[in-house]
Amino acid sequence: MQDVPIAPPEALKLDLSCLLRAEALLQRWVESDRIPAAAMCVGRDGCIARFRVFGRHRPDETAPLREDAQFLVASITKPVTATAIMLLVERGLVSLHDRVVEFVPAFAQNDKQDIRLIHLLTHTSGLPDMAPENIALRQQHRPLSAFVEAVCRLRPAFAAGTQVSYQSTGSAILAEVVRQVSGKTIADFLRDEVFTPLGMADTSLGVEPARQSRIAAVRLPRDQVGTNWHWNTPYWLSFGAPWGGLITSPLDLARFCLMMLGGGALGNTRILSPAAVRAMTTNQLATLPLVPEEDRRARPWGLGWRLNWPGSPSSFGDLLGPRTYGHWGATGTLCWIDPDAEAFLVLLTTQPLEADGRYLARVSNLVASAWR
Repeated sequence: MQDVPIAPPEALKLDLSCLLRAEALLQRWVESDRIPAAAMCVGRDGCIARFRVFGRHRPDETAPLREDAQFLVASITKPVTATAIMLLVERGLVSLHDRVVEFVPAFAQNDKQDIRLIHLLTHTSGLPDMAPENIALRQQHRPLSAFVEAVCRLRPAFAAGTQVSYQSTGSAILAEVVRQVSGKTIADFLRDEVFTPLGMADTSLGVEPARQSRIAAVRLPRDQVGTNWHWNTPYWLSFGAPWGGLITSPLDLARFCLMMLGGGALGNTRILSPAAVRAMTTNQLATLPLVPEEDRRARPWGLGWRLNWPGSPSSFGDLLGPRTYGHWGATGTLCWIDPDAEAFLVLLTTQPLEADGRYLARVSNLVASAWR
């Protein structure tokens, strides 16, 4: 396992006062109960500069957030699932322009035979965000295979590669492609090929009920309170949804960020090639000529990663560089990586993300302003 060095912010040309203001803001939000808990990790130049935790481990209790707390990071899972596909691409086992039906024949139902892997990775497949049966399947505590079957029955809303519409269902199919090609579940594949080599011992797709006490509980939105399928239930925490079920710690996710900043390597441990990292973090919509020009220009996507949208900053904030990429999660999480500054931010909270991401954006601005 490669140790990650820790260095004081000043040694990394970071303005400590900016980071302290970000921490003070999070502390005020915890004290005023805007958010139950938060953890922030900032790094640069291959080092971790700052790591702090705030608030309560559970929204309805007084026990402080554990230093070793794990978080359900929701859609930050998507670029991690995309990493598994890119490993198959590197090994010559799949190509981004392969049709999905070559690996999942049942996916051909209802005119989906022309959808390719790249469409699933760039939200241009025409699939909806969730299948209509999503809540029913969760209420019944069904396995991932049932969700994959539901997605295979869907009819796309538009021809692949002609529009952009954010979708979680594509990640379910990507996970099935990984299973068909590698013979491993997506959870096992990521454990063996990514998490274990990087020393991410606190990271997995799903955690068995006996080991869930370290996971910080999310403040539930109204539509989940009292259900048997909400974010904090043993079922969902163990399910390991490839679109939103990653459980990790801030320091583990920092390792993943440093690997990406290292061109696919953390120290002597290489996960991806520089070519794969470059493909994942380049505007792939520019390669799809039928996608509307406004999306290609102003709302770019890489492969699994959302690139910076200066005109629609949302939770990314207002100050990030043009090559920044990252993702957010509905449970109140944010991760971004700025290759020009060689820096990253991991911000994990337990307050569900509001539509415009304004809380996370304010912290993002404070951190981005620290680069010198």
